[in-house]
Amino acid sequence: MTKNVLNGGQVIVDYLIREGVPHVFGLCGHGNIQFIDALFERHDDIKTISVHHETVAGFMADVYYRVSGQPTATFTSCGPGSTNLPISLANAYLDSVPFLAVTGNIPTSQFNRGAFQELYRQYQADFPSTVRTMCKRVFQPTRGDMVPLAIRQAWKTMVTGRPGPVVLDVPFDIFKEAAAEETPRPEEWNSNISCRCGADPGGVTKAVDMLLAAERPVILVGQGVRYGGASAELVQLAERLQIPVASSASGLGAISSEHPLALGLVARNGLYQANHAARQADVLLALGVRFDDRTSSSWLPGYSFTIPPTRLIHVDIDPDEIARNYPVALGLMADVRTFLRQVLTELDRCDNLAGLAATRARWLKAIDGYRKQWNDHVAPGFTDDASPINPQRAAYEIDRVMPDDAILVSDIGIHHNWLLQYCKPKRPDSLIGSMGFGPMGFGVAGVLGAKLAAPDRPCVAVVGDGAFFMHASVLGTAVEYDIPVVWVVWNNYAYASIRGLQRGYLGGRELATDFKHPKTGAPYNPDFAAMARSAGVEGVSVDRPADLAEAVRAGIATGRPYLIDANIAADKNPGGAGVWELPNTGISAPVIGGRYGAG
Repeated sequence: MTKNVLNGGQVIVDYLIREGVPHVFGLCGHGNIQFIDALFERHDDIKTISVHHETVAGFMADVYYRVSGQPTATFTSCGPGSTNLPISLANAYLDSVPFLAVTGNIPTSQFNRGAFQELYRQYQADFPSTVRTMCKRVFQPTRGDMVPLAIRQAWKTMVTGRPGPVVLDVPFDIFKEAAAEETPRPEEWNSNISCRCGADPGGVTKAVDMLLAAERPVILVGQGVRYGGASAELVQLAERLQIPVASSASGLGAISSEHPLALGLVARNGLYQANHAARQADVLLALGVRFDDRTSSSWLPGYSFTIPPTRLIHVDIDPDEIARNYPVALGLMADVRTFLRQVLTELDRCDNLAGLAATRARWLKAIDGYRKQWNDHVAPGFTDDASPINPQRAAYEIDRVMPDDAILVSDIGIHHNWLLQYCKPKRPDSLIGSMGFGPMGFGVAGVLGAKLAAPDRPCVAVVGDGAFFMHASVLGTAVEYDIPVVWVVWNNYAYASIRGLQRGYLGGRELATDFKHPKTGAPYNPDFAAMARSAGVEGVSVDRPADLAEAVRAGIATGRPYLIDANIAADKNPGGAGVWELPNTGISAPVIGGRYGAG
């Protein structure tokens, strides 16, 4: 009797369906047509979104996970097709975001023969070497019967421990070769694995003792809290012990910006109350934080942190991050949600909490003073009616009309720094940005993934003019698949964040950062609103601050893809209470306050 055997492509697709993957994002090529055929067979069970650039597929899968918590997959072809993917792979890897990249390769019978689009000169069919630094692992099955093991191990690697993307590189013939009679069952393998490890009990007790004894404690939260689902436990702990909460750029939204204990962003361009509290803290509880150079003011003491003498409790699922950049008084490898629950349980056994509020009152009152100083310092920017639009005013206008359930996806550029300072996210997924690798185009494409993950929520992307021009093909994808997102193109006619560095560090020697008309020297860009209309997307242009908020509101209300070309001033970069050092070039200056402990 003939057996009903699944081929390699069918096994992969069936496994994705068993894992609950609703969409795959990608682009066709001769190296993956057999995989696409397997998707066609199951098109009622899993939806395929065809994009116009492979990097776009990766960004969509990335943000889809950040909103839904459900990993998805991408598909790309051999050679240049998959080689367009590493930018989005690296971005997801550094931000600990899982997605499965199914990359096509040449047939195994053609390995090391220099077939069309083979990377072969150092090692045969060697696409895996191009991405090993940009993902958790690469699997390359070279026989059909290797596919079932490869797919389940790839998925396990992707979602366990510190999450991240994984590449499944499949030769052309293996998609069609007989693989198995049955696909591995997630409920027998990956679905039963828990990575919610807790800290050792002695460490939890020590952490609680340190927090209770502290006079100026601060909690610092990163992405581990947001995407680890630990926001509710964070708020419980902060309220119970009356500890203020500062956020890295990756942690904004873990606690609502409107909460009285929320300090906001601590960073080189951080808010005064956040930086000044964090650098004075006698105990700093860091939860799922990397302590990168931007958060830590290039690790110069007295601007973001002063460690030591601040005693650092660092909790992270990845032990490699603990004590990477600062010495620790206590380092605990743990899932942050599990750790916070352990702490709350430990506090239930404490009988010395009654007077804690009074003890913290003095510290919180001082912080209220720092907050007022910051608010007074930045107040003029919120009422500036100038045109082009003051960037601080632009961030404020965009933020104030966003519904409470809206998702704002930021691209990389100077606008990102303005949004981090002046938007007030209320939920862990209210403001999404790329914090590690920082590729332009992340928000341009990522907002499509956000909308597919949350079709009933408004999704708005704020993107630089440079980034949008790189990935304007998203207009076609939005129309083809009826994905109603809003793009606000922050049009300042420059790679303005880099031009700001040229002005600040290089004496104004500007080159390759402005967009200018060759004959007049006037600022030049395409008419982005007209470009959008040519693709079937409604496009409008705005150059007055009073009109920007209304344009965002109108774009959301249309329920269709919508683009706003906003004329934004680019004569200044956002300042903050921290600094940033470019070695052998210089150190920026804080716009408020100074270096703590400098005498």
